Amino acid sequence: MATINNNICGGLYTKKVMETFRKPHNYGKIKNPDGIGKVGNIVCGDVMHLYIKIIENNKKEEVIKDIKFETFGCVAAISTSSIITDLAKGKTIKEALKITKDNVIESLNGLPKIKYHCSVLSVDALTEAVYDYYINNKKEVSKDLQKKHDLILKSKKIIEKKYEKWNK
Repeated sequence: MATINNNICGGLYTKKVMETFRKPHNYGKIKNPDGIGKVGNIVCGDVMHLYIKIIENNKKEEVIKDIKFETFGCVAAISTSSIITDLAKGKTIKEALKITKDNVIESLNGLPKIKYHCSVLSVDALTEAVYDYYINNKKEVSKDLQKKHDLILKSKKIIEKKYEKWNK
């Protein structure tokens, strides 16, 4: 594992961000996941894969029993991926879909503004994992979830079009 120069990173990131980066929670891949969220940003190079396992509780609500991530990216990308798993694990899908980028940033005691997009990517990865779960299980996708999914795809296409020379 690479050594991080605290004089460089420590000045940019909170102690919580650095701790989460050094010892991320829920890192890895779930065997036979119920849903997979794959998001990335070609501008910054971050790529996140989020895996979820769903169970039904005694109230017949769908709950995120297990959640893991694999992220290729910077300190903020890895930390936000870890924190989104902490925030979503054990929550119902309805509760998990209410997690915002601000919740992620607050849980890390802040992020530099230039790294806010990492918190957005982590929320998008969770959204996409839930969307994937619904599609794979032929469940009805709410209008709100469909709208979020469509916005994620639209944003991805805009970025890819703007930077299409990078894709060649």
